[in-house]
Amino acid sequence: MKHFTLLALALAVIATLCVAKSPYQSVLQHSRIRGRQHGPNVCAMQTIQGTDKKYFTNCKQWYHRKICGKSTVITYECCPGYEKIPGEKGCPAVLPLVNIYNTLGMVGATTTKMYSQRAELQEEIEGPGSFTFFAPSNDAWAALPTEILDALVSNVNIELLNALHYHMVNKRLTSDDLRHGTAYPSMYQDFDVHVHHYPSGIITVNCARLVKTDQHATNGIVHVVDRVITAITNNIHTFLDTDDDLETLRTAVAAAGLTNLLESDGHYTVFAPTNEAFEKIPPETLNRILGDPVALKDLLNYHILKHMQCSESIVAGTPMETLQGTVLEVGCDGSGMTLNGKAIITKKDQLGTNGVVHYIDELLIPDSAKTLLELAQGSTVSTATMMFVEAGLESHLTGSESVTMLAPQNDAFKEVGTDITGEITTVLSHHIVKEQLSSRSLYHGQVLETLDGLKLRVFVYRNSLCIENACIAAHDKTGRFANMFTVDKLLTPPVGTVMDVLKGDDRFSTLVGAIQTAGLTEMMNQAGTYTVFAPTNEAFSAMPPADLNKLLGDPSQLAGVLKYHIGDEILVSGGVGSHSRMKPLQGERLELSLRNYTVYVNKIPVTDADLMATNGVIHAVGSIIQSLPPKVLSDAAPSKRMFRQTSTVRTHRQAIRNDDLFQKVLRSHSSRTMSRTQ
Repeated sequence: MKHFTLLALALAVIATLCVAKSPYQSVLQHSRIRGRQHGPNVCAMQTIQGTDKKYFTNCKQWYHRKICGKSTVITYECCPGYEKIPGEKGCPAVLPLVNIYNTLGMVGATTTKMYSQRAELQEEIEGPGSFTFFAPSNDAWAALPTEILDALVSNVNIELLNALHYHMVNKRLTSDDLRHGTAYPSMYQDFDVHVHHYPSGIITVNCARLVKTDQHATNGIVHVVDRVITAITNNIHTFLDTDDDLETLRTAVAAAGLTNLLESDGHYTVFAPTNEAFEKIPPETLNRILGDPVALKDLLNYHILKHMQCSESIVAGTPMETLQGTVLEVGCDGSGMTLNGKAIITKKDQLGTNGVVHYIDELLIPDSAKTLLELAQGSTVSTATMMFVEAGLESHLTGSESVTMLAPQNDAFKEVGTDITGEITTVLSHHIVKEQLSSRSLYHGQVLETLDGLKLRVFVYRNSLCIENACIAAHDKTGRFANMFTVDKLLTPPVGTVMDVLKGDDRFSTLVGAIQTAGLTEMMNQAGTYTVFAPTNEAFSAMPPADLNKLLGDPSQLAGVLKYHIGDEILVSGGVGSHSRMKPLQGERLELSLRNYTVYVNKIPVTDADLMATNGVIHAVGSIIQSLPPKVLSDAAPSKRMFRQTSTVRTHRQAIRNDDLFQKVLRSHSSRTMSRTQ
């Protein structure tokens, strides 16, 4: 029976822990755990330094000790619904349950209590009923502009009463009832109040944050909020229509056909560029986008989130999906919101019935509305961009051609230099490929055509994707008509067969003769996919003369040695990982590795990589490649070591047994007793 009771108790505890909690309750529970060392019902709070803003803490905030990028101070306070008792640890006492009017005073909303009395609301919130009161804090009232506060207070029987009634709902709503995206009719003409309950545990009503939650009363519940809220009657589009600062945006929305969207039901967030934001854009860029319905719609959708995000809900940078399909990094810096790390939001939390508007003073242009030149500006390919322009290729970067630019990173030009020469101009013309391509759609062996008619091959490796010798080094940038691939080096297209390349390079004259002697010339000229580790003249010269003469005089042996230097697949240097293998035409294997940006084959460094040929690739090596010795399996070693250790132990034990003292111990009474016991 006892075991059954314990099992039932354990199951009850597990069931309690497994009950789904709201985000607010989860964060509150974490704060209680962090504060329990200070006594019962104590919650850990984080206060942003230099402000009065306090938050219950989650794990991430607790360990980082930061909110909105600002350091926080940890304080310990009574959890909601509890209070201290002098002389006792923690907050052991439950707050007395009184009516809403008196609860306002107990939770520090004394200004709301005073205005409730002035507006003759006291009797209502002292009497029978079941209300929810979103009570503005004292600081919230103090933050109201003087003219608005004076207008409310001077007409207490109408305006102030209406304002207070808009903060009330005619039912009891706990934090668990305040579900994300719900709206409740207020007690002021049934105008809705809009609730959002975020994963961070923050709850807002009309974008005002609940700072003290679930303060129970005999006739309802009080939630203290950090601002005075006002009734919302218009949708977002109507809001945009009435503000002259958003005139350009209003015109753009109409031209893009987004009016119906902003009038429809939903929970949108609009980052609204002001007229000033549009004026900062170069006129030719702005006119191009405004005259292109597809680019304009992408631009505007990039400013709209699929969900409502109040400023008070942001405690750290978070990527959020836009209607355009990409993401914006929505964050905060102290009390201000940021977009993509920039403090460009000038006015926050302008509410409509179907969402919220934040004003921004800088236009956000998504990649999908940009030309190639605009995609490249301010990126890691600025040197290549400058060279494309100076080489007379700008028309391909700014027009409406469907092309893909292979843009080398700035580091690729360190050895080449930045002077535009005829050679560089020719090379750059090979970096613009017909069609607007996606790297995800490329496949091994695919052939691409450049604007000047050259054919380029695609190589897909386990950890890299390469076009000829150049490998893609960053995510694609998808523009309006064209895409940009960032590649790690200047692309060199093939200029002939393997044999042609070797013959054209004086470093390989000995190798060319050896290939001819071995009868491999035809193979090196025919179509194929070869990787040739080509020994230079110095590599042959390093051999003892007798050995070299013997090798060059034996075509059969020479062919075997050369075939060990040739793999039957194309492997450019960008496709070599930390440990790669290649099957040569003759022999067991070639071991390849990459260390300090240098490729090694059977531990011999490649001195010049990626000499591209139509039927393969050549890597120059300074030594004749030898087979690696077979790896010695070490399975037997532990056994030998174990045998040696065992033998040593046995020898040691034998020495002890032969010791007179050991024999005396064995004959002792205590030793015989122990033996029987065992």
